[in-house]
Amino acid sequence: MRQQRHGIVIYILVIWFAISFVTNLIGPLMPVLIEDFHLSLGMAGFLPFSFFLAYGLVSIPGGLLVERRGARFTLALAFALNLIGALAIALQPVYAVVIGGLFVIGLGMALLQVVINPLMRTAGGEANFAFYSVMGQLVFGLASFISPWVFQRLMARPPAHPGALVWVDFYWAFVFAFAALVLLNQRLPLPQVELREDERMGGWLAYRELLRRVDVWCYFLAIVAYVGTEQTLANWMSQFLSSQHGLSATAEGADAVGQFWGLMSLGCLLGLLLLKLMDSRRVLALFVLAAMASVAAALFGSASLALWAFPAAGFCLSVMFSVLFSLALNSVPLHHGAFSGILCTGILGGAVLPMLVGQLAETTGLRLAMCSVFLSLAYIFSVSIWARPLVSNQMLPLSELLQRARRRAPATPAQP
Repeated sequence: MRQQRHGIVIYILVIWFAISFVTNLIGPLMPVLIEDFHLSLGMAGFLPFSFFLAYGLVSIPGGLLVERRGARFTLALAFALNLIGALAIALQPVYAVVIGGLFVIGLGMALLQVVINPLMRTAGGEANFAFYSVMGQLVFGLASFISPWVFQRLMARPPAHPGALVWVDFYWAFVFAFAALVLLNQRLPLPQVELREDERMGGWLAYRELLRRVDVWCYFLAIVAYVGTEQTLANWMSQFLSSQHGLSATAEGADAVGQFWGLMSLGCLLGLLLLKLMDSRRVLALFVLAAMASVAAALFGSASLALWAFPAAGFCLSVMFSVLFSLALNSVPLHHGAFSGILCTGILGGAVLPMLVGQLAETTGLRLAMCSVFLSLAYIFSVSIWARPLVSNQMLPLSELLQRARRRAPATPAQP
């Protein structure tokens, strides 16, 4: 029984890896698609738009699907959608099909995100859920770092024949990977997932009650702002480095994207420590100000400065989503499952802001267009001012610990 449980946990970690690897391929791929399809920046903005639009649309329906049909059916549907989207892109790699394929893959990824946490809690046990959740985030971060690196190595290969698009090999690999996951999903003895009260989506009355609250809309917009900022930087930095500084999108650009996601994972570790020492609102404010400074250096500094400032921005963004989400849930005393669904719908920000940057770049240039992230970061900073959580994050009594340490420290012998 224990071996089965560990096997299912490993299976879930593989799913986390797949979600991150596929999602974070869009950023380094953007400049290549712009060149291969001869796209304007405005048209390129629809690539992340189609993917993250699906995320936003399916978050609440996906939760209802898990409640009514269970984890195995939801996983099977998600893998099937991922397989169909990847196969469409692999068979017909043209702009319109890529847009549609990314939308279908986004639908599948959104369903996976909805089902993965309650399945992990059930398979690993309540007592181990926090540990396995952190492990899942580490695997997610590892895949985020590896995805641009693998992309860089693949793009360095010569095409199989003149005119071939090398990046299409990625989507053929995804086809086989998702086909394997479909088969594995049918064979594994997955547990029956019993959703906790805070994981249930709730009925229409719950949503109507929540949507009447001003603070619910304010926190929803904060999630929109965060995901929009994250995806704008991740999806446009490679193109910015290429167009503004003449750097290779498949070399330095891909490296920068990989370091962006890698440092975001490392930043979470510092954030965990600071959240034990400081109020979460102060932590949020400090990281937002640091992110603003990093983005300013990336957009207006030299090429060498931009190469470290973009990844540094990822480090600064690391704690924002979890802090915003916890502040939101701790500020509203009821219907947490439904509220979580509303907040996850805010992932739409990853569709809207990168697309707007592409549209603005047509007239103002990419540098000024990317300055729009200062507005979204300013809104996130405002949360640290107006947030009034009913429950604050638990902090270590630092002053008390220091006093105890001084009392226990051996007295210094007097000098003769």
